[in-house]
Amino acid sequence: MQVSVATQAGGTAPNEDWVAGTPTLAVVLDGLSTAGLATGCRHGVPWYVAQLGGHLVAALSGGERGLAEGLAEALERVALQHPGCDLKNPGTPSATVAILRERSDAFDHLVLADSPVVLEGPAGVTVLTDLRVDEVCQDLRAETEQFQTGTEEHRASVARLVAAQREIRNTDQGYWVASSAPEAAVHALTGTVDAAAVRSAAVMSDGVSRLVTEYQMATWREVFDGLREGGPAAMIHRVREVEATDPHGRRWPRYKAGDDAAMAFCQRTYETV
Repeated sequence: MQVSVATQAGGTAPNEDWVAGTPTLAVVLDGLSTAGLATGCRHGVPWYVAQLGGHLVAALSGGERGLAEGLAEALERVALQHPGCDLKNPGTPSATVAILRERSDAFDHLVLADSPVVLEGPAGVTVLTDLRVDEVCQDLRAETEQFQTGTEEHRASVARLVAAQREIRNTDQGYWVASSAPEAAVHALTGTVDAAAVRSAAVMSDGVSRLVTEYQMATWREVFDGLREGGPAAMIHRVREVEATDPHGRRWPRYKAGDDAAMAFCQRTYETV
């Protein structure tokens, strides 16, 4: 398949999203916000997603390993790279994961948390995502949405929400993300679809998918039309244009005026017989 990628920070802080593509693989990671809270790690989220992404590509490019198995291996290898950090700290760097891999007759997919893989085929569009995070801390989420983005009240509310999420992250009472323990890979949502059912696909962080899911300023059909015309960079630019019309989060309450964004657009380059 032909894979084109783009990523962009949502503001002046370093980009905590990561994306990569090969002729058979697309990987997107969305580093989770620390909200200024202690993490126990001296490296930071951008370092973490870069290391995890590199190990994922290395583990999965051959096509022999299952996606969850490759994710578990990558998590273990990254943990070994910073043994001096407190990896049991609930705020240790972590990320969502979205992976698409092409094989000769099928596409494998994996999602861990809310970065989706969206497939386009003869039967329409299929959205593959993991929204377990939306089921927790709903009262604190509602509180955060009451404040304008960028205000002291909003920042304090986001910090309270993140602190509460950390306590149930990667537990049976909460939701699962890539962090320091390889066991999280077991909780990823995985599957396989026949190659004939896929014409193209988009793998992205929620900084891009919100154009459809939260802002409702495009349909998935329109997203794929835009990707064919201008690629992932143009789609991220469209998200920024929409966000610029609501800089204080009044129409679309959110954690940041602009979130980091990453996307891989995958187009099949041949038909499986």
